[in-house]
Amino acid sequence: MFLYLSKLLPLFLYPLGLTCVLLFASLVLLWRRSRWTALPIVLSLVLLLVGGNGWMGEWLVRSLEFQNLPLTALPKADAIVVLGGCTKPASPPRPWVEVSEEGDRVLYAAKLYRDGRAPRVILSGGRIDWKGGGTPEADDMAQLIETMGVPKAAILQDPTSLNTYENAVNVKQIMATQSIRRILLVTSAMHMPRSLAIFKHLGIDAIAAPTDFNTTERDWQEIQGSTQAIVLNLLPEADRFNRTTRALKEYLGLVVYRLKGWL
Repeated sequence: MFLYLSKLLPLFLYPLGLTCVLLFASLVLLWRRSRWTALPIVLSLVLLLVGGNGWMGEWLVRSLEFQNLPLTALPKADAIVVLGGCTKPASPPRPWVEVSEEGDRVLYAAKLYRDGRAPRVILSGGRIDWKGGGTPEADDMAQLIETMGVPKAAILQDPTSLNTYENAVNVKQIMATQSIRRILLVTSAMHMPRSLAIFKHLGIDAIAAPTDFNTTERDWQEIQGSTQAIVLNLLPEADRFNRTTRALKEYLGLVVYRLKGWL
């Protein structure tokens, strides 16, 4: 039930969902001929302008992704841990497993292995039945990294975890059985603050190896550049709503996980 509610309830707090709630409230007030009818409409407009604003999205994303910048030279570890949420199952008409926006996680993990950063790779992630189900994501990731040169003998899987906390708990169990002491933690840069905090809270010696950056120094400079760029970034755009929502999801996750005692 917690898993389902954790996916459902936040939808009403993100910009698009909250806008719908406010507009519904305005309809109720309109039906009652209340003098406050305009208030939720104005708030909806403000929310759309702020949530789809390039400056706001960039700032929120940057505030998360720049917390754990990649080290110049990553130290060697006993294993590379890759968190799920980066592949799509081979459901028809897909001919094979496909990567999602976060697919850089698998690519970067394979590179780290081939660079000799660790002798083993732990792939962590299952699939939620009511979100399409299918083969565990750990298995999908295994198929991908094998084609990139990681031998099957070097791959360990956690096929049951359904959220970041379960990722950490299950990986810790695998580490104990395999005598693994130090890991390189690979996940999206925006997801890294919450992930790293959970792993460290469980006493795991984890080194951040972020990838899938949504913003760069150049991006930040560009939105502060010409007048044209400033004007365009002030106007709402669908992609910016997505960036803002993803960042808010991480901040909300940090709050909820801390309340649960997982951080």
